[in-house]
Amino acid sequence: MNKLCIFVGMMVLGYVGWWMGAKVGLLTGFVLGSIGNFVGIYLGWRINRDYLS
Repeated sequence: MNKLCIFVGMMVLGYVGWWMGAKVGLLTGFVLGSIGNFVGIYLGWRINRDYLS
């Protein structure tokens, strides 16, 4: 379940970061998408640890 939570967090927040940054430029989209992925990993891990375990 941990991997599923991390995957969903990465996909959702990575896409949101890309969508926000792509309005400015390609590199900004890449950077914000990467930051969104890292935040999604952390939040997915925390959700699994705090609510599902």
